[in-house]
Amino acid sequence: MNKITFTLNHQLVTVDLSPGMRLLDVVRDHFKLTGSKEGCGEGECGACSILLNGSVANSCCIPLGNVHGQDVVTIEGFSTTKRYEVLKEAFHDEGGSQCGMCTPGMIMAAESLLSHNPHPTEEEIRIGLSGNLCRCTGYNMIVKAIQLAMKRGEGLW
Repeated sequence: MNKITFTLNHQLVTVDLSPGMRLLDVVRDHFKLTGSKEGCGEGECGACSILLNGSVANSCCIPLGNVHGQDVVTIEGFSTTKRYEVLKEAFHDEGGSQCGMCTPGMIMAAESLLSHNPHPTEEEIRIGLSGNLCRCTGYNMIVKAIQLAMKRGEGLW
């Protein structure tokens, strides 16, 4: 076991766990933050998406040791922000969330995209979401939700 220190949802934390543990398991089991979900366990679906130093990442593929000294934000940490409120309302208004399995990961991908590119084209939005799978919406409603969030949140990103 090794002590690993990182920032989790804006708080410095230290854990004494195996550095080979998956970040997803540590976030869910140790910190009880269950918004990140295991969908595929292979980094293909995006259900476990978190922000790592401001960029979207699949927590199921990240060994705990790799986040030592890094900044990790889960959907729970992001949900305390105005940006989240804008995205959440846009997803609701455009029907971008149906069963809910992919929604936290989609919102984290949208935040990463908008924080790096506040005015993406439709193609750039689709590329920004390409690491996240949705089985319900067909993606069009999610793309429209992000476009609506861009308009409503002008100046936030």
